[in-house]
Order: sequence, then structure tokens, then C-alpha cells
Amino acid sequence: MTPEQQFSRLVKIATLGFILIFGYFLLADNTIPLTPQAMATRAVTKVTPQISGKIQTISVINNQSVKKGDLLFRIDPAPYQLAVSEARLVLEQARQDNAELDASILAAEADIKASRATTKQKRSEAKRFDSLYLNHGISQQQKDQADSDATAANANFLAANARLKKLRVNRGSHGEGNLKLRRAENNLAQAKLNLSYTDIHADQDGVVTNLQLEVGSFATVGQPLLAVISNKVDIIADFREKNLRNIKASTSALITFDGVPGHLYPATVKSIDAGVSAGQFNADGRLAEPEESTRWVRDAQRLRLHLSLDDLLIPSLPAGARATVQLLPDNVFFNFFATSQIKVISFLHYIY
Repeated sequence: MTPEQQFSRLVKIATLGFILIFGYFLLADNTIPLTPQAMATRAVTKVTPQISGKIQTISVINNQSVKKGDLLFRIDPAPYQLAVSEARLVLEQARQDNAELDASILAAEADIKASRATTKQKRSEAKRFDSLYLNHGISQQQKDQADSDATAANANFLAANARLKKLRVNRGSHGEGNLKLRRAENNLAQAKLNLSYTDIHADQDGVVTNLQLEVGSFATVGQPLLAVISNKVDIIADFREKNLRNIKASTSALITFDGVPGHLYPATVKSIDAGVSAGQFNADGRLAEPEESTRWVRDAQRLRLHLSLDDLLIPSLPAGARATVQLLPDNVFFNFFATSQIKVISFLHYIY
């Protein structure tokens, strides 16, 4: 075989190999989709104090596992204990003020009775003096004095009624419905609530991370002091739109993690996100900004799906662990190639 024939043969073999490889990738991309754009994620809860104060004790260390309700750290409760005591004193003072008002109301009611009797008496005297004056039994001065006394007595009666009304308004309703009592009780409840906030507990099972606390440091409301990573793991994978045409919840998959090369883990598709940020627009009053591109074929949009994994591996998976996801078709023939494909990739993780 001449060198020209050998070269021609190599070209034909290379061309055939290229066609076979290209055909395989084209077929695989449509029937056995795979993506290296996947990772393990965990919900991260930022622990933020609801009150301010100095850190008194720290009950956890960095990367410690905690259960829901476990004490994480404590803020100095002394100022909030004083606030509770002060609120109790204000409540007691409100009860005393109400008792004083009750006594004043009783006294005002007694004054009204006395004023009513005096008014009645002065009116009777004024009528009698009017009769005597008509019969020339008394002088004009005596008559005017009797009328003046009756008017003054009636004015005192009206003033006593006004004072009683004012006292009743200040007193408000009796019992626990009293406004002063309700306000004082609310203040006491708020003080007790703030005192309970001095103990910061874990809201979920997880692992403490990014612990940046020291005893004596000052905690500020709204300032995160540590994070708790949930034990629940969610595997997310980004696929091109066309890869998800026949994918639905309960579709089987195989996952290989960069940190565990050579191992495949069965998984199941849980859901597919309803959209991505590229499809979200803000109603900010601005005009549309169409995307400019000179390419004939644009980059494919990727959509995110979520997978559930065997619980046996979950405790050892850190948040952000990179993975490769292979979706498995129902067809046995294509399923074989999909499994082989992900196995090759899992062993390549020993190299890179």
C-alpha cells in the first residue's frame, strides 16, 4: 500500500470516526441528556438577634450539629429583667391609680347627692321667698339673695356632675378591660417577650457555620451572627430547554459527585422550576431593552430541575458540592448507553 493510499485510508477512518462521534453526541443530547451544571444545596438560616446586647455565653462551636430548639448563645438578660420589673411596677401603679379613681368617683357621687339635696332646698326657699315678697313679707334684697342661692346651688350640682363624668372617663371600664391596665399589661408582655429573646435557639436541625462570636461582643438587632445549614439536601441541575421535553417528576437519574469519584447515586426528579431570572421583568416604568445579538444561533436557555437523593449520602454532602447528572430514559437500549456514559464521567473525576 502506497503512502498516498495509507493517507487516504486514515482520512476515511478519521472522517468516519468523526461522523460516528458527532452522531452519537447528537443522539445522546436528545435522548440521554446529561449536565455537569449541578450541585448539592442546603437551606441556610441566618441567625439574627431580635434584641441588642452583650453576648454572655456561647453554647456551640463552629461546624457543630444542632437540633431544633438547641441553645446557640445567650445575650446578657440583666437589662431586660429590669425592664420586666419596671413593667410590673407600672402595672401595679395602674391598679393603684384605678383604685384612687374609684374612691374619687364614690366621693363625687356623694357630692352629687349632697348638691342635689342642697339645690332642692334652695329652690324651695326661693319659691317661698317669692311668695313672701308678693305679700310684702320680705324685702327685695332677701328675695334676690334667695334666688341667687338657688342658682348657685344648681351650678354646684352641675359642676359635681361634670367632675363625676370626668372621673369616670379617666377611670374607663372596670376589670381587665380598663385601658390603663391593658396598656400596662401589654408593656409587661413585651418586656417578657424581649427577655425571652435573650436566649437564641436553633430554628431547625442543621450544622452551625460561620461562627464569628466571642463572649463580650455586642449583638445588634438585624445583624446576622452565625448561620445554620439545614440537614435537608436539594440537588439542582441546569439543563437546556430541549433536553427537558420528555422529562417529568419521578424521572430516574444517576448522579456522580466530584468529591466521590467513581460512584453513582440513584436519584429521582422532584420538580422543574417554573422559570428563570431572564424571564422576570420589573415594572419600573422604563422601556423594553431588546437583547442585541449578531449570532445566527443563540445560546440555549437553561432551566433548573430539582432531584431527590438517597438519604444515606446526604449527611456527608456539603452545600455547594459539584455534581454531574444523567437523566435515564425508559428505553432499555438508551438506558444502557446513559448508564455507561455517566460511569465514564464518574471515573474521569479521578483525573480532574
